[in-house]
Amino acid sequence: MIKIAPSILSADFARLAEEIQKVENAGADYLHIDVMDGHFVPNITLGPPVVAALRPRSALVFDVHLMIEAPERFVISFAEAGADILTVHAEATRHLDRTIRLIREKGMRAGVALNPATPLSAIEYVLPLVDQVLLMTVNPGFGGQRFLAEVVPKIASLRRLLDRRGIPLDLEVDGGIGPETVAVAVGAGANVLVAGSAVFGAASVAAAVRELRAATANKK
Repeated sequence: MIKIAPSILSADFARLAEEIQKVENAGADYLHIDVMDGHFVPNITLGPPVVAALRPRSALVFDVHLMIEAPERFVISFAEAGADILTVHAEATRHLDRTIRLIREKGMRAGVALNPATPLSAIEYVLPLVDQVLLMTVNPGFGGQRFLAEVVPKIASLRRLLDRRGIPLDLEVDGGIGPETVAVAVGAGANVLVAGSAVFGAASVAAAVRELRAATANKK
């Protein structure tokens, strides 16, 4: 099943609770929450207190994406804040399997993310341990970037690998996702679509979510 995950990185932070209510009313499946530390990526966003403040305001699945160094330091904090899915970058932690196990021990679904230039071999050994793989389709750090078509073969390769091994996890893509790129991403095998400016930058959030869902039917 295709899941739409609007990213609050592109939301109006002065009206964040209202923005989240809009995407929930529009029928989004997840709320994608990008956490950046200014070290792993060249930007700073938010932390556990913001997630905790938003948790009572929404019934959406909180899909928290940690773009931070040594993410294992904050697993417990985000669990307590109300994250449902916690995704860490393979490039950011020395002991990936240990971090993944900690995430699951704390009652969250575990995800692992890869930057565009990182090969799939970096995560093959942990695939049975995770619930979701996030492939970045831009170099992370800022919203509104152009979708990197060079990542499409990587998406397809991962989907073939998962199908061949019978591993039933979600394949999420993040970066440059909009009506014009959804079909390519879904056609390659993605089933969770993170969209920031394509949703929060639209005149109508509800119409934007509907357009994304409609575009998935035209997978290439």
